[in-house]
Formats: sequence, structure tokens, C-alpha cells
Amino acid sequence: MVQVAIAIIHQNDRYLLQLRDNIPTIVYPGCWGLFGGHLEVGETPEEALVREIKEEIDYDVVNFSKFASYEDNKVTRHVFILPLTVKINQLTLKEGWDFALVSANDIREGKIYSHKANQMQPLGDIHHKILLDYLS
Repeated sequence: MVQVAIAIIHQNDRYLLQLRDNIPTIVYPGCWGLFGGHLEVGETPEEALVREIKEEIDYDVVNFSKFASYEDNKVTRHVFILPLTVKINQLTLKEGWDFALVSANDIREGKIYSHKANQMQPLGDIHHKILLDYLS
């Protein structure tokens, strides 16, 4: 089974999301989602989280906690919560099409505007569910 570590990254009642590249061969192409990725061989979910966040937005994760795990017949998603302690303009997006700090209302609506795409894009289904669970 594939295992991934993903993060609910928050700052001042807003949540940092990644707009995934619009490549048909990836999971949730052109959808908003949480930052994170696959565990490498021998890696714990916590180690993967720290590595993935550094790789994707050049952010050093220090303080985080486990939120939950979500499992289906293909993937186990280890979900963590962590604060964003810098301004978004201090991050460097290295993976994905766009990123943004979004409100809880944006998350509830399930569609978020991307300045780079110049249009509304949907939240990926499982990421939407995870975020709604977190907000409730």
C-alpha cells in the first residue's frame, strides 16, 4: 500500500494549499490540495513530512502534530497539522501550479480562485474531506 504524509498548514485562520499541476497522469490534476507526498523506503511519516514540505515550498518544518490517518484500498494518508510562521512571500513554490492561503469558507465551497490559472479550481475530493473534518 502506498503511504503519504500530508499537512494542514495554517496561519491566522487561513490554510496553505497547493494547486496541483494540470497534468492528466497525476492524481487530482488541476485541483487544490494539501502539501506533502510519498514516503520513501525506510522513512517514517514524520520524516517524509519534513522532507516533502522542504522540497515543495522550501519551508523548514519544526513544530507539528498528527491529526489523523485516512486509508482507502490504495493509499494511507498520514495527516499532520503545522503552523506557517513566515509570510507566504517568503516561501518558494517548487512543485505545483500555484499556492495560496485560503479561508475556511473557500474550503467549504470546495472551489478556490487561482491567480496563476486565472480561474476557479476545485479542491481534490480527499483533501476536501480532510479539511472539512479538520474544520468541524
